[in-house]
Amino acid sequence: MTYSGQVTVGGPADVHELPDLMITKIAVGPMNNNAYLLRCRSTDEQLLIDAANDADTLLGTIGEDGITSVVTTHQHGDHWQALARVVEATGARTYAGRADADGIPVPTDVLVDDGDTIRVGRAELTARHLVGHTPGSIALVYDDPHGHPHVFTGDCLFPGGPGRTTHPRDFESLMSGLEAKVFVLPDETWIYPGHGNDTTLGAERPHLPEWHARGW
Repeated sequence: MTYSGQVTVGGPADVHELPDLMITKIAVGPMNNNAYLLRCRSTDEQLLIDAANDADTLLGTIGEDGITSVVTTHQHGDHWQALARVVEATGARTYAGRADADGIPVPTDVLVDDGDTIRVGRAELTARHLVGHTPGSIALVYDDPHGHPHVFTGDCLFPGGPGRTTHPRDFESLMSGLEAKVFVLPDETWIYPGHGNDTTLGAERPHLPEWHARGW
């Protein structure tokens, strides 16, 4: 079936099948958080992005093969409610942005900086540090060698605009980071946000001046 990226809490996951990577998207918790399970098709190694909530659902999605890693995109509590249980059950190595790790109440094994590589089997994700929504938010870029890039943006970019900021300087920082590190990618780039539906850079790029004008 064609991947839509439209998932609901309590509903089935949706699977985006790429040549080298399978991306399973599922919605969990009262804030409709997205969690993403990445599986290398060559090695069957798995990585989870945001153990947000509902550990039983996440562990059921992970299955008996387990995960080797779990990445938390940022320190806000709705993105790590199930992290402790998932790590306890799987022994997964934890990753988070260096500036946000202290705000996550599960020890971070690997502090992530801009440009760092996180591997899942033979696939590589490149971290992009984006300051504004939180000090240490990270987006993860998978540059598909057979097609266009795929970016997991946490709460830094959604359909319709950047993530919430509380001060104009945070907004400007986030927009600057997005334009320098994300919007340099081609229009076909697929965006997987921390909540809600997916989008593409091509769909969002024309609205950049509008976002700057409104300030959010």
